[in-house]
This record gives sequence, C-alpha cells and structure tokens, in this order.
Amino acid sequence: MTGRAGAPARRSLLYAAAAGITAAFTAAPHASAAPRPAPGLPRAGTHWTSSWATAQTAPTADDPLASAGLTDGLCVTRLRLSAGGQVRLRYAHAFGTAQVLVGPVTAGGRPVTFGGRAQAWLAAGASLTSDPVVGLRAADGSLLTVETRLPGPTGPLSFHRNTHAWHTVDGVRTRSVFLLTGVETTGARGPVLAVLGDSIAEGSGTPDDADLRWPDQLARRLSGSAVANLGISGNRLLLDSDRFGPSAQARFDRDVLSLPGLRTVLVHLGVNDLHHLPVERDPARMVAAYRQLALRARSAGLRAVGATITPFEGWTRWTPEADAVRREVNEALRTGRVFDAVADFDAALRDPDRPSRLLPAYDSGDGLHPGTEGHTAIAAAVDPRHLR
Repeated sequence: MTGRAGAPARRSLLYAAAAGITAAFTAAPHASAAPRPAPGLPRAGTHWTSSWATAQTAPTADDPLASAGLTDGLCVTRLRLSAGGQVRLRYAHAFGTAQVLVGPVTAGGRPVTFGGRAQAWLAAGASLTSDPVVGLRAADGSLLTVETRLPGPTGPLSFHRNTHAWHTVDGVRTRSVFLLTGVETTGARGPVLAVLGDSIAEGSGTPDDADLRWPDQLARRLSGSAVANLGISGNRLLLDSDRFGPSAQARFDRDVLSLPGLRTVLVHLGVNDLHHLPVERDPARMVAAYRQLALRARSAGLRAVGATITPFEGWTRWTPEADAVRREVNEALRTGRVFDAVADFDAALRDPDRPSRLLPAYDSGDGLHPGTEGHTAIAAAVDPRHLR
C-alpha cells in the first residue's frame, strides 16, 4: 500500500529531474556566444585534404645527414600541390626518439604558426599540424616553397629519402625531405585519394623536378583532385626493411588513415616482395595481405582500389618463378573481389608479344621502372569512376 501511494510522488520527482537536465542541456549553448574565427582563418567545418604528402623512413648509416641531424638547420622544400585552397602544414617524426623544436617556418614566403606561435615541439613518434597560413591561398597544381628552421640539435631525423625533386638543407642540395610530411588544403573538388606504393609511385624512371610521377599526372588529369603520394622506394607488402621502411601492412594506419578528408586508397605494391630477399613465393600470402588492407580501408569508410603488379623481366633479380607468382597474384586481384575496384597497370604496361616485360616504349631502361611515357600510361589506366 505504501509503495503504491508513493509511486505518483516519485514519478513526479523523476519527471522534474529529467526536465531540469533537459533544460540544462538545451540552455548550455546559449550561455556564451560562439567564438568568431580570427581574420584570415577558415570557418569551422572547413574540409581539409592532403594536397601533397610523403611517407617517412628511419635513417640508416648510408644517410649521414639524417642520421646526424641538424643544429640551427634550414630546410628549404619545393613541392608541387595537387588541389589548391587555404594551406596548412603537417610535420611528423615517426621514427624519432626525442622531441624536436620546429620553427620558425614560412610557406610561400608567409609565416607559419602553431597555435599562434612561431615555434612548436614535435614529439617523438608524433605529428604536428600548423595553423592555416594567413594570407596564403594556393592555386591547383601550384609550386610551394616551405622553409623550416630546426634550431636543434635535433638528433636523427625521420625523413623521406628521395622525392625525385631537389631541395636544400643549409644551402646543400638534396632530394630528401626532413620532418615535413604533408601540405593540406581546402580546395579539393574532385577525388581525394592516397597512393600507397613503392618506387614506381615515388617517381623512379621520371626526371627530377619534372613532376611527371604517375600520381602527379593523375592529379592533373582529374581537375580539383587531392592526391597524396605515399610511395617509398623498395617498400614491400609483407615484410619490413631497415632501409625501405615498414611494410604496407605496418605503415597503413600511420601513413594512410591519418590523412584528413581521405576518400580512396589506391594500393600499388608487391613487386619488391617478388625480388627482394627473402623473396615471397606464396601468392596466397600476398592476396591475403591485400585483403587485409582493403578491409582496413573499408572499416575506415574508404574505397579500396588495388593495382596489378607490372612486368619486370630485364630487372637484375627477375626470375621465371617470380613472374609466375606475379601472374597468379594479378589474376586473383582481377577476379577475386579483393578490392572494391582494380586498376590494371599490368595490362596497361606489358608488351603484348612478351607479357613478362614492359612495352619498350614504357621502359625506363632497367626493366622494372616505367619511364615518363609509362607513368603517363599508368595514370591513364586509373578509372575516375573508381575514385571518390
């Protein structure tokens, strides 16, 4: 009897409490006006994408500058954007063991800040994103010069060994880029994709400073697209390497999933597994690895596109056994529904009279790396309908 009599009163108290909580939540946004963006900064909700990117490795004994690091060093990086718009920079120290002070920095001659300050600490193993660069709006496909002061001493620096473009460190020419891993912009109007690749995506076979790597050519072909080139020479699908970096399996989350606004990942790896020691002779292992990359991409809401492995007879470590594995892997990619779509680079580049070789017009001369015309053919083999 007592419980029934008290129930209406308890319900009233619960309703009142619930009403109070609802009022508190609905009233909270009106407690203070939303802050206005500072002059020159984008409004909230601006869509950032990677207009230029590079993937890092750790220095080895054959990389004296990166191994020794810098003290009061000035790194001048010249790079080609894909999509334009407002600009911000990303630095990373994926293989660092100590924090590094970054700055002052300029981009396009304009000062770059980090939380309003000219300098910021980049933690070991972490990344660092700048504020939008006030007063800088880049055009699609434009060249951008980034000057980065590293007061140091930095210790060993995470870097990209060969961008197939020339930069300077303290006035000395180098093809390497230190700590800078991305330029992000707001103007993408077309597909937004990352290319997870090896030396072919990196640009081997094309002239330095010509921006004729196939990801560059694809970006020009697809107006307003943002293309992040994550090619690393020598990189493998399955195994890590001290010189050529973690495998695609190991670096996928850091190099691909960390990119803002990404919609598609295109995987073009596998040839190095077939000829670098220890060589891979089990096509099923390679196909399983591709499936895992596709699954991880889809789990992050991305479209996954896979590329077939191009011919490489004529390369010093080519063997008929390696080519048999390559052909079996390619057939599985074409027919096995491993990826959401397939870019058939093998079909685009092979010599129809000898399918284990590149078409002579596409060969840079070493049997493995396509020349400029070959990179053009690769870019043309990517179906825009498979991108988003």
